[in-house]
Amino acid sequence: MSRYRVRMTRAAEEDLLRLYDHLIERELAQGGDLSLAERAISAIRDALQVLATTPYTCRKASTSPFLRELVISFGATGYVALFEIVDAHSVVIAAVRHQREDDYH
Repeated sequence: MSRYRVRMTRAAEEDLLRLYDHLIERELAQGGDLSLAERAISAIRDALQVLATTPYTCRKASTSPFLRELVISFGATGYVALFEIVDAHSVVIAAVRHQREDDYH
């Protein structure tokens, strides 16, 4: 089985920070669980590891067979990671968003 090198773009890393900040702000406003943000980011990072072995199992995001989305479950909703299979050895994560967001940022 081939192993792919998985890397994130700067924009995808910024998406993770944005998602983390959003959860912290929401939980602070509601007096909720501040560890939720850390658990969400950990769940996303753990799920992205599937791309190292089986990126072609994820759904297509366009007519290109190389642009795909990974659906990441978390609680009642979850996240979606947009990525591209660059070649036989590498995958690049372009963006990460919450499933309820309209589009990638």
